[in-house]
Formats: sequence, C-alpha cells, structure tokens
Amino acid sequence: MKACYMTDSGRVRSHNEDSVTILKNASDEYLLIVADGMGGHRKGEVASSIAVSRLGKRFNDTPSIGSKLDAVNWLNDNINEINKEILEYGERNVDSKGLGTTVVVSLLTKNYLIFGNIGDSSGFVIKNNKLHKVTKDHTLVNLLVDAGNLTEDEAKTHPKKNVLMKALGASEKAELDIFDVDMESEAIMLCSDGLTNMLTEEQIEKVLIDEELEAEEKVEKLIMKCNARGGNDNISIAYLTRNGE
Repeated sequence: MKACYMTDSGRVRSHNEDSVTILKNASDEYLLIVADGMGGHRKGEVASSIAVSRLGKRFNDTPSIGSKLDAVNWLNDNINEINKEILEYGERNVDSKGLGTTVVVSLLTKNYLIFGNIGDSSGFVIKNNKLHKVTKDHTLVNLLVDAGNLTEDEAKTHPKKNVLMKALGASEKAELDIFDVDMESEAIMLCSDGLTNMLTEEQIEKVLIDEELEAEEKVEKLIMKCNARGGNDNISIAYLTRNGE
C-alpha cells in the first residue's frame, strides 16, 4: 500500500479549517478521515480537529476493528460520541455558535472496505482506471435534485449549493451514511469540497490514473490545480493506493 494525505489553505482563506489523516493499526487495517470544519471565530478547525483526532486515537487504541458489522457499529458509536463532544464545546464557548464539521471516513481491512459520511466531503474509489464517487453529499441542492426540482447541471452552479443538511455538531444525534464498497477497488480518495468545487471528476481522474506519478505527486498536483483555478477554499485529500504493495 502507498498512502498520502495533505491539506492546504488555498488562495483565498486566511486559515485552514480542514483536518485529515490516514492511520494503520496493529492488524494492518487502514482508516482514512477528512473533516471540513465550519463556525465563526476560527472554530471550524476545532470541530474538524476533534473529529479527526478523537476517531484516530480510538482507531489506534483498537487492535482490530473486527467484522463488517463491528466496523459499522464502531464508526457510528464513535461518531455519536464525537458529535456530543463538539456540541458540548459549543455550549462551553460562547464564541463558538455554529461550530460543526463534515466528516468522510473509509475503513479498509483484509475482508471489507466501507465508507461513511456526514456532510459534503466526498469519498471516491478508482476501479479499472475509472473514478467512482461512493458517497452522497448531504446538501440542499442534492435534496432538490432528488425531488426533481433541479437538474444535476443546475445544482453545480446553484447559489446555495454549499448549504448543508447534515453535519457533526448540528443536532443531538449524528448518523453516518454507510457504504459497502467493492474490495477490488485499486485506490481510495477522500477529499473536502475544496477539491470537488474546483475540479471536475474527469480532471481528478486524469491525475489519479497517471501511472508516471507517485501517490504524493498525485495529491500535490490536485492541490496545485485547485490553487491555479483560484483556490477558493481549503483543500484536503487522503489517498491510498494498492500500487506498490
């Protein structure tokens, strides 16, 4: 396996509210996490850091996640605990009203690959040299598309395309959407919307399937391309590939 993760503040934002990591535990199981924080007075990075650091520590402290059902329960239990911690932080700190974060996670073991998400950070896989989006964004425009009130093309330029319907810290209960993913996938990529709002899936795919680039070079190139197009938001990417096993 080859793994690489990076975060960049972009060209517009004065600070970075994203958090990202890739971890491997004692059983050679992998956890990838990307969180995109939100909230006033620079508290977005607090929420995203809580999500990534807490989930990461619990993963490192777990010798093996267990079965697929165990993994789903582990993710949901921990995400709910993290959600409570973010809510409590907001209650204790009056300048943190609106504190919250998206989260997208992936768990890879010898027997299964699952994704989970809340918000509009995205999870993808590469299979047969094609990029496939696994997760579904919890946004207002996606609800409108599902209801038949917007086309997908209209959604891309809608003025409220970034309005979230779900996030950690937004309500008392947090539940991940869970996706059971094909184990034959060649690579995993998680990212914040700072990537997907600046590059099309075709542009992302072109970089990720470039056999002349190493994992780190692919991630660096994607961030560079976002910034070349304006870098309107923080950009975070977690990338894991089987090439070079």
